[in-house]
Amino acid sequence: MNSSLLGRMQGNSKPDFLCGRSADYVLTHGYFPMFICFIIVFGGILKSFIKNSEVTILTVLSVTGFLVGYLAYNFIQMHQVVYPLLRTSSFSLFCYVSPLIVFMGALDVDFHILRNVLWQVSLTGFISFSTAFIIVGYVVSQFNKESWDLQCCVLFSMILSMTDPIHSVNSLKTIGISKMYTDIIRGEAMIVCGFTCMFLGILRNNLPQMFMFREFHIFMDIIFQILGSITFGYWSAKIIQYILTDLFSNTLTSIILCISMVYLTFYIVEFLKLSGIIALITVGLNLDSLSFKPRMELIITKFLVMLSTVFQQLIYTFFGIILGCGETNYFKFHTLTFTLVLFITLNFVRLFTIVLVSPILMRSSYEYNWRWGVVIAWSGIKGVFSLLMAPEIYNMAENKSVSPYTFIFYVQVISLMTMGINSYMMLHLARKLGLCAISLPRQMAMQNAINHIQEIIQNTITLFKTEKLLTNVNWTLVEEKSRIKYIIRSGDVQFHHIKPGDKEQDSLTDEVLIEEARLHVAIIQMSSFEKQCQDGILDTEAARILIGATKSYCPVQGKFMSIHDVSTYIKARSWLIKFKHILTALEYRKDKTLFIPYGNNAFLIFIYHIVFSEEFEYTGHIISVIYIYPMLIHLWPMARKLNELSLLLVDYYFLFLYVMMSALKIIILKRKYFHQHWNTLEFIILVMGIIDVFCIYLVKLRSDNLLLIQITVILGYLRIIRFVPLLKILIPMLINVADVQIKRRLSLMYSITKGYVKSQEDATLLIKQISGRESIYQKLYEILETNKRDAVKELGLIEHEGRDVVIALKTRQAIQTVIAKSLKHLSFLCSRGIIDRHEGIEMNKVLLSKIKALNRFPMAIPPPTPDKYLHNIIWLENKDVLIEFFKEKARLAYFDYGDVICREGEMPQGIYLIISGMAVLHSPPPTFGIDSSLRRDSESHTLFTEYCTCGDIIGELSCLLKREIEYTATCETILQACFISLEDLYEGFDVFWPSLEYKIWLKLALNTASQYFESVLIDKELTFEKCVAVNVAYVETVSNCNEMTIDRSTMKLVIVVYGSVMDTKTEKQYLAPCILPTTCEQVQGTSDLSKLLIIQESESGENTTSSKVIDPASSGPQVASREHHWKRKDELDTGSHYRKGH
Repeated sequence: MNSSLLGRMQGNSKPDFLCGRSADYVLTHGYFPMFICFIIVFGGILKSFIKNSEVTILTVLSVTGFLVGYLAYNFIQMHQVVYPLLRTSSFSLFCYVSPLIVFMGALDVDFHILRNVLWQVSLTGFISFSTAFIIVGYVVSQFNKESWDLQCCVLFSMILSMTDPIHSVNSLKTIGISKMYTDIIRGEAMIVCGFTCMFLGILRNNLPQMFMFREFHIFMDIIFQILGSITFGYWSAKIIQYILTDLFSNTLTSIILCISMVYLTFYIVEFLKLSGIIALITVGLNLDSLSFKPRMELIITKFLVMLSTVFQQLIYTFFGIILGCGETNYFKFHTLTFTLVLFITLNFVRLFTIVLVSPILMRSSYEYNWRWGVVIAWSGIKGVFSLLMAPEIYNMAENKSVSPYTFIFYVQVISLMTMGINSYMMLHLARKLGLCAISLPRQMAMQNAINHIQEIIQNTITLFKTEKLLTNVNWTLVEEKSRIKYIIRSGDVQFHHIKPGDKEQDSLTDEVLIEEARLHVAIIQMSSFEKQCQDGILDTEAARILIGATKSYCPVQGKFMSIHDVSTYIKARSWLIKFKHILTALEYRKDKTLFIPYGNNAFLIFIYHIVFSEEFEYTGHIISVIYIYPMLIHLWPMARKLNELSLLLVDYYFLFLYVMMSALKIIILKRKYFHQHWNTLEFIILVMGIIDVFCIYLVKLRSDNLLLIQITVILGYLRIIRFVPLLKILIPMLINVADVQIKRRLSLMYSITKGYVKSQEDATLLIKQISGRESIYQKLYEILETNKRDAVKELGLIEHEGRDVVIALKTRQAIQTVIAKSLKHLSFLCSRGIIDRHEGIEMNKVLLSKIKALNRFPMAIPPPTPDKYLHNIIWLENKDVLIEFFKEKARLAYFDYGDVICREGEMPQGIYLIISGMAVLHSPPPTFGIDSSLRRDSESHTLFTEYCTCGDIIGELSCLLKREIEYTATCETILQACFISLEDLYEGFDVFWPSLEYKIWLKLALNTASQYFESVLIDKELTFEKCVAVNVAYVETVSNCNEMTIDRSTMKLVIVVYGSVMDTKTEKQYLAPCILPTTCEQVQGTSDLSKLLIIQESESGENTTSSKVIDPASSGPQVASREHHWKRKDELDTGSHYRKGH
């Protein structure tokens, strides 16, 4: 709808569509507001009793409105109540209702999915509109007996071609249909609705000048409105997003501002004679779950659903009243038959459209088939938009119809019929054709999840049984009531129980199960991205890119998104770097080393100071700027002819100054003058200027030489190159801009890659719940680990490329993580009443202000000096005495690309703390100090690969054990490391005995436990500092000649992190890494050296001293192993797992 309607309202006190008889009585105080409240309450009562049938509620309200209108037509008292409605402009109703409903419909559409099929959806919408416009218009003109002219038939067919974006998919959403298809239907509906409203607005805007209407004007107006509306909507979405993500805004304020901005955007765009509907569609599509603060999206969505429901109920009631207030003698039997003809025609048009666009939709999704086509063919549901636009048929028609109420009647009845019949047919066909049935792979994945939940429930019950207060509980009844047998997703779609040994499960191929698992992995990754964004680990822009890339690659069958796919999705940054290199090459540099004054030649020294002064450089720029005005006069023929002599004198003066500048530079620089590109350019300008002067002089002598005149004219226009040296001023600014953009892109790419690595780790923890088949688990594990290591390598390359950017990003994220944890602790203290509510609010504001201040955090922080990196060694605990000791011993080591830092089988020389660069480590499966006779993978040829970047340590455990290195470390980039020799390390052990060696073992044990048992330890904060301070966890040493008793009252978990132990009671072997079961009470070491990480109960951890007495055996003879975070893969015996395998 175009804003010309607004002008019509302002210019005419009468409504666009006046219904009923005029008020031939004295107007009194009305009760219309109370009547509106009555409709809302009545609609709410109907909705509470009729929960699953929106069409029934709207039908009842329409009939009720018709009865009220009929009473108003016959009784003055009722007419006084509804008279404000009859005097209301149809455009006013459109402005009140449509913005909110359009925004809600667009907000529910996933833009990432729609973008993948945008051209298919747009083409579908165009074909749908065209076929409906032609066929419905023909049927109306041929079969309607009303006195409608061609213009009314055309407008009527356009309005009936609109599909409601809300009701067209509501029925499908209740049965769990894929969001891809609901977004396709809703996207097509919004395109048709936006185009129809815009086109009708253009028609009304040009109605007075219809005789001057041209196709070109219509085309240009359409292009202008589409581009202008999309642009305005995009920036409005940015403003709304800023409002919704403001840390200091509360929920109520955000809701009010959001809805106010929606209406303000619509009214401003309409006032600018653009399309408010298209602008709001753009606003809704550009907002996603990351545009809201946590839990706010659900509140705003519920609020929008409530308002849209109320608005639709009011509109159907209002138009029922309008029909009742009109003349009823125009409604005859033909009206009903023609309504039936229209209903059949619309469904035939929809079916014909789907037949035409089916080849297009098949290219957009590999899941589309004829079954989906049959269901979508019934999705042409009409709704409130067609009803709101119905009065425009009468308003825009040149020949006014004698029965204007029939327009509204046909549209309202057709919309109710399509809501009821088409919705039912969509549901029935979807169930009948098996589109709602849960596939067997999904059932298997769900069953695995249910088994996992059931296991958690059983563990919880087992834990509760130990509580003294719950000893008299009927646990048999508890277990019976909490057991999960099946799940019913919707009315008749039942989840059948599947046992692990079912033949159906075995009959499925790995390809089918992998494909289903791939979709589950994508969902896990997107959930991980959102969680990281909410926790402050991942930037909003990075999370949005990752989610968009995941959704883009989801329709690609068999495709697991890698980090290289994400890089392709956001496009390469190479053009920025190339642009900066070009600018750097063009940058003007005054190199004073090209000439050093010698001797006591005062003249040369004087010229040297002039040429290399700032004033000399500025003088050259001023000369070029001053020449702008003469050049403009030279390009203007009339002014050039009047000022010919003056221009010639100015040209002489310019050349004289250029000669002086060049001569001074040549005197100083001599042949080196031409080593600088800008000097060469200035010399070329000087030569061309001299040639230009000679040509002008020769033209005066030979005025009849046409070739000479043409050369002189061309040289005159070429004087414009005299302004090129001014670019020397802009180039440094452009370099700074390019540098900022490169740093921003590097920071974004690092954040994206880091978030991707975390999502791969989250998916790895859950793949056991995705599929119970071992072969599927192994394949998923290989894919996820390979993608993870590629991403880790990319992290190292990015960090090598922009160390200062990565340091700034890591620092910013660390600050945000610390403040986020402080907010959680503050919330906990407030909930327990420890902190007063008012004090909690003030402290919350302080913490939020610190988070908001991070928006101004510097984009780059210079890397620290090499000696500062010793603070990153965690077992030095940032203690000055330890750091000063090793600072005297440490030295810098430099490696080039391809250099080998250490080789497998060599004795360790020391430890390497990487300062910059990246190294790749190759090794066979880790031994963990286990005897070869006990290892299951002793014959495995599997190769492991890991990438080490800034802050990682190489050779830690190898030096601690004094045994051969079990991996080969090779430089992937130029690498700088801080090296501490083996002798210096053991000298430190002697000086700081025994705490230093124990802390290294504690750090290695915590790393191993967190890598292999992250899901078990996820709720325990096992940081190194906390373990040292309050002894939450500690390391015990068990050799093959001693035993250790496990006290379960104080020991919550016992993890074998190195070596192997044996249960002395059952003689069962436990190989590292593993968690000892609760039935194990005493163990004995079966390797030369075994290390156990003991996690204490919280009470015992707090009661023990902060420093534990270390067993002397902890420094005894030790067996070779590896200190890095290797994932155990002893199930695979052949091949190479990772990219760098051999």
